[in-house]
Amino acid sequence: MTTTTTAPSLPADLTAAAAVERAERPPITPRPGPREFDGVPKHWFAGLPVPTQISNGVNLLFPAGERFFVRSVYHYLDRIDDPKLKEAIKGFGGQEGRHARSHEDFFAAMRGHGYEIDRFLKVYEWLSYTLLERLAPPPLRLAATAAAEHYTAIMAAGAAADVPLELAHPAMRQLLYWHAAEELEHKSVAFDVLQQVNSSYALRVAGLAMSTAMLVSMWWTATLYLLWQDGITPWKAAKSLRAMREVRPSEPIFRRVFLRGIRAYLRRDFHPDQDDNYHLAKTLLAKAEAARVEAAAATTAVSA
Repeated sequence: MTTTTTAPSLPADLTAAAAVERAERPPITPRPGPREFDGVPKHWFAGLPVPTQISNGVNLLFPAGERFFVRSVYHYLDRIDDPKLKEAIKGFGGQEGRHARSHEDFFAAMRGHGYEIDRFLKVYEWLSYTLLERLAPPPLRLAATAAAEHYTAIMAAGAAADVPLELAHPAMRQLLYWHAAEELEHKSVAFDVLQQVNSSYALRVAGLAMSTAMLVSMWWTATLYLLWQDGITPWKAAKSLRAMREVRPSEPIFRRVFLRGIRAYLRRDFHPDQDDNYHLAKTLLAKAEAARVEAAAATTAVSA
């Protein structure tokens, strides 16, 4: 007599969960961003210089960085056959271009408050992009872009819940919420292009190393440069951050963005869409609209 053994089956809910490995990318829609920052105060993040300059430090990196990302991805546009991915690439380029312009408009407000930023921008843009594009081959530039988009997606998700942006000036809240929403929408585009062009794990890791080194070093340098102009030493800034975390506990940026981001990205089966957080884009856009209304009301009140 032959005995047939049937393997136990997974419950229906677990089977469905196992089948859904990646979220579906939503349509990528470039939207107009804020362009007026005349009413933004010098220390726009709760009136505090240290969190303001940490945010300003990364803001200084965005315009040149995002244009580099677009060039790196568009370099391979003709090699992409998938019409949906081609359309997503075009949406990605449109969103990043608008982000760059809005952040550059904010630079005028920083200059108006007396900050010297142009010397930093000149060195940063030459070192990080002009020189880099001469030395790094196109596949490595694309890999660095995919890794950088992973980091910006982590920061964008944090803006929806973890980062206390409600303490910021409404014009800056509008800028950062709008930017974060669109970063989430296109978070997987560069990675998908990289996978089609060259799916080498070694190339992906090399891009992560280059992107991490650039982002950490330039963000740190920009922040210290701005704090120095405020007369604040690194030791005083660290003390201020510790005091703020005692009042409102929060995970340090380096741990939340970089350590967690690196750990996830180094998984061989990693894909940005494994983190199903596209729904946060709608939350962020609603917050951006509320901030826009608040900023407009404040401007009207000042003019009256």
